[in-house]
Amino acid sequence: MASVACSRVGVKAGGCLHSTIDRSLEIEDERRSINVPQLNNFAVSGLKATGLRTSRWKVCETGKGVRGQRLRGGVIKMAIADSPAWNKYQEQEQEPEHVSRKAISDSLAWKQLQQHMSEIKKTHLRELMKDEQRCKSMIKEVDGIVVDYSRQRATLETVEKLLSLAEEAKLSEKINAMWSGKHINATEDRAVLHVALRAPRDAEIMCDGKNVVPEVWGTLDKIKDFSERVRSGKWIGATGKVLTDVVAIGIGGSFLGPLFVHNALETEPACEELAKGRSLRFLSNVDPVDASIALKGLDPETTLVVVVSKTFTTAETMLNARTCRAWITSKLGVDAVSKHMVAVSTNLKLVEEFGIDPKNAFAFWDWVGGRYSVTSAVGVLPLSLQYGFDKVEEFLKGTWSMDEHFRNTPLKSNIPVLLGLLSVWNVTFLGCPARAILPYSQALQKLAPHIQQVSMESNGKGVAIDGSPLPFEAGEIEFGEPGTNGQHSFYQLIHQGRVVPCDFIGAVKSQKSVYMVGEKVSNHDELMSNFFAQADALANGKSSEDLKAEGVPASLVPHKVFTGNRPSLSILLPNVDAFTVGQLLSLYENRIAVQGFIWNVNSFDQWGVELGKSLASRVRSQLNAARTKEAAVEGFNYSTTFLLQHYLKGKTPVQSSNLVNLFPSEIFPAA
Repeated sequence: MASVACSRVGVKAGGCLHSTIDRSLEIEDERRSINVPQLNNFAVSGLKATGLRTSRWKVCETGKGVRGQRLRGGVIKMAIADSPAWNKYQEQEQEPEHVSRKAISDSLAWKQLQQHMSEIKKTHLRELMKDEQRCKSMIKEVDGIVVDYSRQRATLETVEKLLSLAEEAKLSEKINAMWSGKHINATEDRAVLHVALRAPRDAEIMCDGKNVVPEVWGTLDKIKDFSERVRSGKWIGATGKVLTDVVAIGIGGSFLGPLFVHNALETEPACEELAKGRSLRFLSNVDPVDASIALKGLDPETTLVVVVSKTFTTAETMLNARTCRAWITSKLGVDAVSKHMVAVSTNLKLVEEFGIDPKNAFAFWDWVGGRYSVTSAVGVLPLSLQYGFDKVEEFLKGTWSMDEHFRNTPLKSNIPVLLGLLSVWNVTFLGCPARAILPYSQALQKLAPHIQQVSMESNGKGVAIDGSPLPFEAGEIEFGEPGTNGQHSFYQLIHQGRVVPCDFIGAVKSQKSVYMVGEKVSNHDELMSNFFAQADALANGKSSEDLKAEGVPASLVPHKVFTGNRPSLSILLPNVDAFTVGQLLSLYENRIAVQGFIWNVNSFDQWGVELGKSLASRVRSQLNAARTKEAAVEGFNYSTTFLLQHYLKGKTPVQSSNLVNLFPSEIFPAA
């Protein structure tokens, strides 16, 4: 709501206010404060005092006026609306070009797509796939990656209408706003600049009037120096041994992204050679079983722990960090922490209090969201310790390659844009709420879990960026599994149950070649045979006529019919290495951002994760009181009370007189 600051106010007979404004007028709303041009002797009269609706305003009967006070309420805005100066202000202070207050679903382009749906529903993919010109136009290539979206339930007209929708949604302006450091994360008042994390050293990306790229490279140079010292044996542990094992502690984006990249690289021959004699493990879940798995078989003397928490207050991460600290100090003493633990954090005070030398803390910034942080120190540090900085830099170059394509390529040829628009088409218009991510590469086994977070945390929203409820479905349910494992798991549903658009991802060359004399094809060819076949099976299906012609018994025909007409797209990489993994990551990140820009949601906050965490704090206090003081469970609903009581029956009371640290026997260091 706008508010105004006046220079002089007096009282007029009849109980109405009269204000004369001889200076500029400050208009303040939830987004900004702006000075309106001079309002010379402009009278605000005829306003009832009771209409001001503010406890801050005092009616002054002395005629001296009240300086520095504010009148609040829409009635004030209406009172000055006739001023020529106000009209000039309105002309000059338009919404930023990337902001749209109009609901996208009210646009002409949206309505045209709704009408167009009826035409698409009459058309089967097996017919669309016969149009070679259409198929040719739906195959794109960028820097070695081929993307084929011809098996989407879309015609060339559909794509044109989607591009019109992008124009209505100000997509180009929103992309430019992101790249120029505008605070497009409005609810947290932050820029969104993860693209700056992979920019070349000589690039310029501005945020709040400052080029952030030099700061990014300052951190990257620090990571390179530190990781090389650890890998070369110049940095040693408390007992003089080389640190060969790394445990990275983080949760959410601080874990899923780095784990995806690590899994993708660990079987690549060049990376295998670079990582020889080293290990990298991740600890994310606060479940003690995860700590047991992460630390099992490791020796504190040769282990370096990386604690990833921007604020150094994340409950799960810090409990796991304290667990690892106790594991280290139980054998090596308190002083060993500074040699065996480092941090990725901006809270140097808490880092130091924890026992980590602040010099061994690696920064990242508020404009980096957790799920977009793998190319920050969050991922670059542990990956550099495992594979060396130079190899990780190849990964960064791959992300930048796709980032550049996204930023500079016209929308009609822009792969992340086209795939994002098609996802909007599938979810919101065709009514397909889920997407299956199906990499025909075991090395990409953690792609789906990572993209699950990037997508569902970004676009799993029910309100537009201005807080108004969305009048349409948005967000995708993401899941997936490497082929051919998924074929023997959930493909039954994909082929004959619900319609689930699929992303098939394959590579021309395998990281590991196996060919045996006498076999019809190599192992990788066998894998890729399924990659090519599954997309066509989903598109074409198999009719009852086909089955009858094959002599299938009539009673089985309904069970063996494949309706087809199920959309998919294919992404073919030249190989799976550091560069292409970076390209793939950026493709998905930017595609998901496009979806959010079209739906007009804030893809860069995550308020939905807060409520459960705050309620867990209350439960935590109850558990502590129940186990240490035998306090009764109270203050919860019947169901939660019953479950808590049942849980506590199986727990041992904690007596302050006999407290000791307790670890699983397999990770507690031998005496």
